[in-house]
Amino acid sequence: MAIVQKFFLTLAVIISLGSINPANAATSQDLDKDSKQALQKLYETNSLAKKISQSAKAILIFPNIVKAGLIFGGGYGEGELIKGGAVENYYNSVTGSWGLQAGAQSYGYVMFLMTDKALDYLDKSRGWEIGVGPTVVVVDAGVAKNISTTTLKEDAYAFIFDQQGLMAGISLEGTKISKIKR
Repeated sequence: MAIVQKFFLTLAVIISLGSINPANAATSQDLDKDSKQALQKLYETNSLAKKISQSAKAILIFPNIVKAGLIFGGGYGEGELIKGGAVENYYNSVTGSWGLQAGAQSYGYVMFLMTDKALDYLDKSRGWEIGVGPTVVVVDAGVAKNISTTTLKEDAYAFIFDQQGLMAGISLEGTKISKIKR
């Protein structure tokens, strides 16, 4: 029972961190610059991401997520939504996890919103919980072999890139994306 209580306490702390706008948070100009660089880096290393971007209704970019865990874990990062070539809004990504895990890691991810359903859900919900709402496919080497611009049928596609640090694995499960003010 104590482990379950610790899990929910840790999760509550992580979620509350997502609603705080710390004084040392990146400025919107810093976030714009970092997001542009992250997207360019993804396009240079993954041609499928560049092709998918041409069909996307909008692009959600999180240039740097920091994740740490020892049985209970959490992660946080800030990003922005690009629509029609311009920044529309800013968001944070808060992750909670538990299980056999130890270490710390940083990474970036880009989510291509392909449908009006996905874009509307992000805009009208009080935060997008991955696994709830529109379908998100995390694209890795195996999935990428089966995707072409003519077979895109899901609501959103996410690409994880620039992983650094020591952690056994990574996923977007337990992630909540919420709008923040800048």
